[in-house]
Formats: sequence, C-alpha cells, structure tokens
Amino acid sequence: MSAPNDLRPERSRTPRVVRQFVADPTAMVAFGFLILLILVALLTPWIAPHSPDTQHLDRALDGPNGTHWLGADQLGRDVLSRLMYAARLSLMAATVAVGIAVVIGVPIGVAGGYFGGWVDRIVVLIADSLMGFPYLILAIGVVGVLGPSLVNAMIAIGVVYVPRLIRVARSAVLAVRGDTYLEASRSIGATSASIIVRHVVPNVMPPVVVQISLMCGFAMLAEASLSFLGLGAQPPAASWGSMLSSSVRYMDRQPLLMIWPGLALVLTVLAINLVGDGLRDAFARRDKRSGS
Repeated sequence: MSAPNDLRPERSRTPRVVRQFVADPTAMVAFGFLILLILVALLTPWIAPHSPDTQHLDRALDGPNGTHWLGADQLGRDVLSRLMYAARLSLMAATVAVGIAVVIGVPIGVAGGYFGGWVDRIVVLIADSLMGFPYLILAIGVVGVLGPSLVNAMIAIGVVYVPRLIRVARSAVLAVRGDTYLEASRSIGATSASIIVRHVVPNVMPPVVVQISLMCGFAMLAEASLSFLGLGAQPPAASWGSMLSSSVRYMDRQPLLMIWPGLALVLTVLAINLVGDGLRDAFARRDKRSGS
C-alpha cells in the first residue's frame, strides 16, 4: 500500500509545476513565441505570400518592398516565404532528431541506472565514448557515412544527443533506485519491467523533460550548421542554415539576406532555451517545497 501512497503526491503536484511555469513572465513570452512559430509553420502552405521556389531573376536581391516584404534572394525568390518554409523544416528536424535521441537514450539510461552492475558499466562506457567526440564533428562523421540529406542529418543529430539523455536518465534513476516504494514493490513480487514503467519512469521524467526542451534548441543549431555546410537540407529546400550559406557571397550587396535567417534562428533557439529554463525552475521549486 505504501507505493501508491508515495506516488499520489507526484500526481497532485503536477498542477503546481504548471502554475510555477505560468508565473514566469520570461518563460511565458518565449512559450508564446514558440506557439506562434509552430502555428505559422503548420499553416505555411496556406499563408505564405509566394511559392518558396518560384524564381524571378529580374527581382534578384531586391530589398523589402510591397511585393516581397522581406526582399528577394539571389534568384528572386521571396525571402519571407522561404523563411516560413524553413521554419517548418527546422522544427521537424529538431523534433525528429530529439525523438530519436529519446527513444534510444532514455531506455538505455533507465536500464543502466536500475539494474546496475555490468549493465551500468556498459551503458556508462557507451555514453562516455560518444561524448568524447565534439558533437558537430560526430554529426559530420555520421552524415559523411550516410550521405548528405535532411533525413541523414536528423539521424546524425539524434545519435549525437543519445549519450546526453543516457546520462540524464541514468542519474535520475540512481537518485530514486533505493527509495522505499521501489523496495515495497519488489517485496510484493512486482516484476522489474512493471516497476520501471509504473514507478521509475514517472519519477525520472522531470529532468528528462527539461533536457529535451533544451536539446531542441541545440538540435536546431546543429541542423542549421549541417545545412550551412551542405550536409543537411539540399537545394531547393529552404533551411535557415542553407539560406545563411547562400547569402554569404552577397552580404556586401544585400546584407539583409543574411540577417533574416540568422535572426529567426537566434530568436527561436533563445525562446526554446528560455522555456527550458522556466521548466527547470518550476520543477526545482516544486522539489524544494515537497522536501520542506
């Protein structure tokens, strides 16, 4: 009976985390920006003023005007439309890449922390070995093996972030592995799988959720970096990284071509990080109150 009683407070405190997060004005502004960005990305095919690939060479490198609100690129394509389609691509890439890291990293980290022994030693060895490489170099190596494409870039970014989630999940499991409710569950004959699913995973989700929110921003930066190097999204697909790359040679004639995608990337990553900070602070205040 002790296990259910111990778990109920975690569920009842969930609204408190939401209230703490909503009370953070900086996090809420960032969250509102991300919601707006997601809505724009979802509705882009219907609200984009022009096709992202339609070329008007007579308007190449035009500045902002009534037809092209943010100007036109070197091929006369509408910059605003390409930014909107690039937002769709960047959000999708970050979501898929982080999803890959979660599906692989969290179960491995939970297994290592829960079972310990040789299982934990192998998990730590895998995580430390992968983290020994600079993340961008490792991603470039994976894309080099698989070939340049957006799908391969997402796989590479997901692989890069697997060891970070392994370490976060493992540390969270180690913090609760010896708790009384787990011992009570074992004493009544609960299987390891049942204990992990019903008791361990819910208690390790707060740090994992915070890490996931922060990783989304880093994943977008990684995708932009790979696309900038020609290893991510391939032409004519619009990506903030590829837009930055193609605008470098025209920065003296039309510097706005570089400013728009750079500004979009900076604001989006900043908003994601601020939301992650807000979640971290909300969970920390909850844990402080519950421990007092």
